[in-house]
Amino acid sequence: MPFYIWKGVNSYGEKRKGKIEMPNEAMAQSHLKKMRITVSMLKEAPKDMFENIEFLKPKVTGKDVVIFTRQLSTMIDAGLPLVQSLEILGEQMENPTFKKVLRAIRSDVETGTTFADAMKKHPSCFDTLYCNMVEAGEVGGILDTILNRLASFMEKNMALKKKVKGAMTYPVICICISFVVMAVMLVFVVPVFEKMFADFGGALPAPTQMVVDMSAFAQKNFLLIIGAMFGAVFLVKKIYKTEKGRIEMDRMLLNMPIIGPLLRRVAVAKFTRTLGTMLQSGVPILESLNVVARTAGNKIIEMAVFRVTDSISEGRAIAEPLEETGVFPGMVVQMINVGEATGALDVMLTKIADFYDEEVDQAVENLTAAIEPLMMVFLGGMIGGLVIAMYLPIFSMAGAVGG
Repeated sequence: MPFYIWKGVNSYGEKRKGKIEMPNEAMAQSHLKKMRITVSMLKEAPKDMFENIEFLKPKVTGKDVVIFTRQLSTMIDAGLPLVQSLEILGEQMENPTFKKVLRAIRSDVETGTTFADAMKKHPSCFDTLYCNMVEAGEVGGILDTILNRLASFMEKNMALKKKVKGAMTYPVICICISFVVMAVMLVFVVPVFEKMFADFGGALPAPTQMVVDMSAFAQKNFLLIIGAMFGAVFLVKKIYKTEKGRIEMDRMLLNMPIIGPLLRRVAVAKFTRTLGTMLQSGVPILESLNVVARTAGNKIIEMAVFRVTDSISEGRAIAEPLEETGVFPGMVVQMINVGEATGALDVMLTKIADFYDEEVDQAVENLTAAIEPLMMVFLGGMIGGLVIAMYLPIFSMAGAVGG
């Protein structure tokens, strides 16, 4: 269907403009009249030559989905029908990709499809967790409450990811800068010193000779080194895509001395908050655990949760199989056991998630505090070592002259 650009005035006398998708101009005019818009301009929008090129389309971000969820919750709570709410949000959405998705969902809902089923057709925007919670909200007649809960959950999840990314950014940038500086020195600076040393004559000190040899190797095999680095990255990605490779790499990450404890806390916070949110929303525990496992983000955690699901389906309580996995801390298992015994598992899971969010904050601070001096020592040792190695022959000559 073609798109139409319009300008007009609403029933309050306010100037409005927008873009709507309709079969023809007459239906577009009729639709705007129903919205109480006095149209001053209506014309077909020019076609976008890049609209069918996937990689040029803007992606739907988590922030887009959170804002949509929060706004939709407010509209439904205010008594607006779902279709009208989707229409309003679709029209005001700035992201053209998300706008197209919302129009497709609205069209499906208008033809009798449930809201959750319409969303399931767009997994790139709405994951399994989102769709299952919306489905529970539709069945229970509390869609506005569920959407509000979803928005809060997604905001906390995004904040958690941001903290972890922030902790990882500093060391990665430092390491990249150090390798760039080292490469520049080996390829451009050391050869100047090497020529000067050749004019002096005599044998070079062992550290200087090692640096000169490294420089010669880097100059001769510069493209090969770059190719090897890209090849290593490609190989790691390839291995990570395999089942066995991902299991081993995720296990290695969880067992790393500094990063491992942080990632484990993040996994526990995500597991408890996701499961608690789904249980509060009325999703059955087995279905909730299956969704939690698939959205864990770590294969070891995923396998552990699936083992818990199998145990629960056999009639066991949740705490015992959780403890047997060896992935979750004893305190978490005990608190879940208490929550299960008192019939307040969802509340207890939320409390655990809040506690581990604070633990993640503290772990990020500790990690940053530990990494900063380590990075300084690493950078200083590497760059300082190169500089000292280059000046050793000069010091030796000065000593010989002075002697």
